[in-house]
Amino acid sequence: MRGPWVETFAVGRCLVARVSNDLDYLTAPALRPQFKELFAQTGRSVVLDLSDVGFCDSVGLELLLEAWRQADRSGSTLVLACVPPTLQQILHVTGVDHLLRAYDSVTAAETASQG
Repeated sequence: MRGPWVETFAVGRCLVARVSNDLDYLTAPALRPQFKELFAQTGRSVVLDLSDVGFCDSVGLELLLEAWRQADRSGSTLVLACVPPTLQQILHVTGVDHLLRAYDSVTAAETASQG
């Protein structure tokens, strides 16, 4: 199994970051610095494409919250796209869906984060 990684590409002032693998206690040490790098440029909108995420535990949820805090501190906007149903449920049950807006597609998330 390939380790976790974040593939990024720019769309205007928006940065799309596709997360591959799980969001959990095993992958967090590798993903944390990659997430931090996403917010190195202040004021940039970031879309996290979670379509390739198969599993998320409490550490993965904390990783998403850390990313939200980093975005907020840097003056960036963070939105989620293509969130798997099980992760949508976790976000809803924990109330995190009130902080992190989620969209059905990357295109919808890009449009919302730039407008």
